[in-house]
Amino acid sequence: MTSLPLARWFPFLKWPRPDRALIKGEFWAGMTVGLMLVPQGVAYAALAGMPLVTGIYASLIPALVAVLFSSSTRLGVGPTALTSLLIGASLTGLAEPGSADWVALAAWMALLSGLLQLVMGMVRFGWLLNLVTSPVLSGFTQAAALLILGSQLRSLTGMRAAEWSALFSTPSPGLFDLTAATFGLGSLALLVLARRLRPSFPAAIVVVSAAGALSWALGYADAGGAVVGALPSGMPAPYWPGALSWTSFTALVMPVLVVTLVSFLETASSAKVESQRSSDQWDENQDLIGQGLAKISSGLCGSFATSASFSRSAINLYAGAKSGWATLFAIGLVLVVLLWLTPVLYHVPQSVLAAVVVTAVTSLIKPGTFVRLWKVSRVEAAISGITFALTLATAPRMYWGVLVGLLINLSHFLYQRLHPRIIEVGLHPDGSMRDRHLWNLPPLAPRLLALRMDAELDFASASALERRVNEHLVRHPEIVHLCLLAQPINRIDVTGVETFAQLLALMQSRGGTLHLSGLKLPAEKALRQAGLLEPNAGLAMYRTDAEAMAAIAQLPEPTPRV
Repeated sequence: MTSLPLARWFPFLKWPRPDRALIKGEFWAGMTVGLMLVPQGVAYAALAGMPLVTGIYASLIPALVAVLFSSSTRLGVGPTALTSLLIGASLTGLAEPGSADWVALAAWMALLSGLLQLVMGMVRFGWLLNLVTSPVLSGFTQAAALLILGSQLRSLTGMRAAEWSALFSTPSPGLFDLTAATFGLGSLALLVLARRLRPSFPAAIVVVSAAGALSWALGYADAGGAVVGALPSGMPAPYWPGALSWTSFTALVMPVLVVTLVSFLETASSAKVESQRSSDQWDENQDLIGQGLAKISSGLCGSFATSASFSRSAINLYAGAKSGWATLFAIGLVLVVLLWLTPVLYHVPQSVLAAVVVTAVTSLIKPGTFVRLWKVSRVEAAISGITFALTLATAPRMYWGVLVGLLINLSHFLYQRLHPRIIEVGLHPDGSMRDRHLWNLPPLAPRLLALRMDAELDFASASALERRVNEHLVRHPEIVHLCLLAQPINRIDVTGVETFAQLLALMQSRGGTLHLSGLKLPAEKALRQAGLLEPNAGLAMYRTDAEAMAAIAQLPEPTPRV
């Protein structure tokens, strides 16, 4: 029996013991995912500007490391469209795509991003990723998907011209390789049809194999057609990218942060689905460790940063995978291809690889998301729209879109914390305490102000509460009693304690009482430690609102002026 501390650091020790039934199911699930890994890996390597074989490298050792050290064992880890686009866009202008310098910079991105994720996981900082909300991620993802589609149109259609302007200035069929366009558009149609009819079917490898065979039969490569070409066979050799200059490091800082963020959010979206199906709690910190180690291993193989693919993870679950054994079988298939079958990919047209990428990213484009956001929150819909627009506008430095979106979202969150909901309450006919002005309710008692603040009493909200009380007292000098319905207050910090002390002193100076109802234990403990809840004539405490209402009803009526 494996000890719990050891299994925590080595999650693969908790895998179920293999038996005949388990291995049979895991084998077929692994074959399904493995048959998708190879064509997608090659296609995403092209998207990242990397040598095509590095896409297969990224599907081998990094996938193995991830499944061994992640808590989510059924995720399809390897190259993904979004991460590959970020890498390709971030390195544009720093080196020539596919060159040794480009590969070195991409490897450094994988190493730095992996190291950052590893450290975050080890110090249990996975909660930081909650700062990126769904609207920001949705806006960025959809803009990135459009950029990916735009980047693949030239290869998909076999366009020979270097710029799109040539198509509009001198339109001519000669601008296109019609054979490449036929391969690309035909493959796209078949892949889309297969995805609709049977999502779990590994259509990508079938279409890629058929296209490669047809290309070979037609002599497309010999005629000068754009094909995958020769890929080296064998295991990846250990790779070190060399020293990273300070100039390159500063240029990679922002891209590394965004790749770290986006790639783990991709992992989170898949891991949450897996945890819901398995009824196990998601351990985001362990997944950070696993994904970080996977990226580091990818960089040391001369490849690029990996992530968890939502589509491959979904198909893995759909195919019946129960544990990490399925991923091991998928990796085994990739190993077979890398050792003996890479020559088969020689004749595959590059337009077919573009079709594989386009098919994968079309599922990310969901215009209806903006409509649903607008119905729920116009502010968050605007944040999503700004993120979307900036991602498109700042391409290829598209990481500015998600960073600005994150900054705006945090500013909105801070604004809400600084402006908490504070209402004056009244007794509704149904017996509940509600907004007195909204429901046109009478005051709870003469010369009494009864407030409820739906927030913690801390540095962000304390000044708002104090300002609300002081403004009301200026307009109503006859008020001598203040009642705080404190049940929504879960925590009080030092600023909150000081504000409470000021309110208590204010009511005592007016010869009145501060009534405190429903104070929770953490808040009560903080106030008691500050010595503010000692019995005195200016403070009254009640456990429930009903008890408070009964006491308030006994307050003496104001003496009429003669």
